[in-house]
Amino acid sequence: MGMTHIVDRRLNGKNKSAVNRERFLRRYRQHIKKAVADAVQRRSITDIERGENVSIPSRDIQEPVFHHGQGGRREIVHPGNREYVAGDSIPKPPGGGGGGGGGKASPDGEGMDEFAFQITQEEFLDFLFDDLELPNLARKKLKDTEAFKYVRAGYSTQGIPARLDVVRSLRGAHARRLSLGGARRRKVRELERQLAELKSNPPEPDPAFRIEDQIAALEAEIARLKGNLKRIPFIDDIDLRFRQHQKKPQPATSAVMFCLMDVSGSMTQMHKDIAKRFFILLYLFLKKNYKKIDVVFIRHHTSAKEVDEEEFFYSRETGGTIVSSALKLMKKIVDARYSPAEWNIYAAQASDGDNWNDDSPVCGKLLQDGILPLVQYFAYVEITPQDHQMLWYEYEKVMAQSPNSFAMQQIADAGEIYPVFRQLFERKAA
Repeated sequence: MGMTHIVDRRLNGKNKSAVNRERFLRRYRQHIKKAVADAVQRRSITDIERGENVSIPSRDIQEPVFHHGQGGRREIVHPGNREYVAGDSIPKPPGGGGGGGGGKASPDGEGMDEFAFQITQEEFLDFLFDDLELPNLARKKLKDTEAFKYVRAGYSTQGIPARLDVVRSLRGAHARRLSLGGARRRKVRELERQLAELKSNPPEPDPAFRIEDQIAALEAEIARLKGNLKRIPFIDDIDLRFRQHQKKPQPATSAVMFCLMDVSGSMTQMHKDIAKRFFILLYLFLKKNYKKIDVVFIRHHTSAKEVDEEEFFYSRETGGTIVSSALKLMKKIVDARYSPAEWNIYAAQASDGDNWNDDSPVCGKLLQDGILPLVQYFAYVEITPQDHQMLWYEYEKVMAQSPNSFAMQQIADAGEIYPVFRQLFERKAA
């Protein structure tokens, strides 16, 4: 029996195995997600944008196979030996090695296969941000549309061969042939009926009208009409119908993310590094999932300042802490550039919780009355292993009043960045 070989010859550009690779990634999705999560824990967030080596447990990579079993009756004569006879006991090998390879056993009983495969940066970010989304994202006014899609817009008598609708064209050709040849076909059927009747019931012989001449005349007319029918083209240019498409703009969701970070003197270098890592992770998430989104970076100590990406992540500042300065600047920017009627507005704030005492109630009131009514979602992360301060308790009051649009989490060390990030932006069930 021959074996069937299926060769996938679909074009994949330079990546010749794209189809098989996609199937492989889909099959081992859970293993790869676990490897990506482990990589995030051991790698710096600034080192996220590269691929990763992934190993697959050997028991999960085995493929089921069909083979021929040992069937029928088999009689085999085995050679004997001079050392042992039936009933003898065979001693164990000395040292208890047992011929093993000397490898170490896995502590969880799950062996890892010898090979590891590499996932690309694009695939790594796909698995990293799987099941994450901006909460409450709504379709706003169409703005800065760059994406388009083609929608069907009826049929045309002219077009390129690739858009030819074969079924509709043949249907039109069939209707044309019926309309042009209908009268001739009816005439042919009538003449054939007369010819058959003339042959089966010939009239009395008449010297003036010979029956042979009548039959020949009918056959000639029938042949002429059938010749005319055959000259009707099977398909003509007027029968061709081409699918017509129109370019329709895709509504783009307009969104803006405000990133607020405390860079005051109370934020130690460890605090600042964790805050930077959190926002770098957030920035990668936004860039990966949303092609049309604005990001506004605001740094603050006693005063707030809108900065670019480079200055936000890598510039150093010191001073006191007045958190309300950042919230006021955000409100000012929203009023000036991002109308809530046209934009989905999001904000993420990172701080160590330290604030000028009289400013924390101002922050709570400003957030509750001035900012949350305008935004889709506000996330606050407090970066400190110590006890909470006044700002945390003020924000707890805000969360109690607006649980759907406000969330807060605490990060004590760098290992909690990714879990907290997922909690803040995980996809909620509809």
